[in-house]
Amino acid sequence: MKRVFGIKKETQPAPSVQDASDRINKRGESVEEKIKKLDAELARYKEQLKKTRPRPAQEAVKARAMRVLKQKRMYEGQRDMLYNQTYNLDQVSFAAEGIKDAQQTMAAMKSANKELKGMMKTVSIQDVDNLQDEMTDLMDVSNEIQETLGRSYGVPDDVDEEELMGELDALEADMEFEEGVPSYLQPDKEPDLDSELNMPSAPMGHTSMPAGRANAQAEDELGLPAVPRASLRG
Repeated sequence: MKRVFGIKKETQPAPSVQDASDRINKRGESVEEKIKKLDAELARYKEQLKKTRPRPAQEAVKARAMRVLKQKRMYEGQRDMLYNQTYNLDQVSFAAEGIKDAQQTMAAMKSANKELKGMMKTVSIQDVDNLQDEMTDLMDVSNEIQETLGRSYGVPDDVDEEELMGELDALEADMEFEEGVPSYLQPDKEPDLDSELNMPSAPMGHTSMPAGRANAQAEDELGLPAVPRASLRG
């Protein structure tokens, strides 16, 4: 059967842009090496031309140098052509990479969009509003419970605030009448040691009596005018 119909040739995959670029770069490096060798050969011929005299030998050196120079120009043209091809391949590769990045971005956005739609189906705005209302009611109930637990058991519920304000006004009036605040309401004061230590010194010598009291009549123990002793003897 193979002899009648033949064998199907296996098709090789087309080279990628990177493969083609690598191949062209290798060719360019090879051409660059040939150009360097030709430059070295031209430098040698230049030295020979300086040393030889203008005779037929110098003409032969010039002919060889001219041949090498033509080869160099040919290789330089090939090198420039290869560099242009490499540049074009780089542009194509850059564009292809940009398309691949765009495709991946679109695929990621589609997947995220699908996932977001599925998540939005499980969430309802009405459910969110109801949840907020329930949380508000629970917070109000919690505040009422805290206020109830914070009440004092010893304070009666039927206390009249106006009556308490009247008693407070009466207490303030009594304090003003006594011209001072009671000792149990006064703040504690630290003793003034300086005033206690700097006491006035005792008077020295005889104190002079006032002029009015010097001529005044003597008085007895009860504050009455004292009777002179001469009147008692008579």
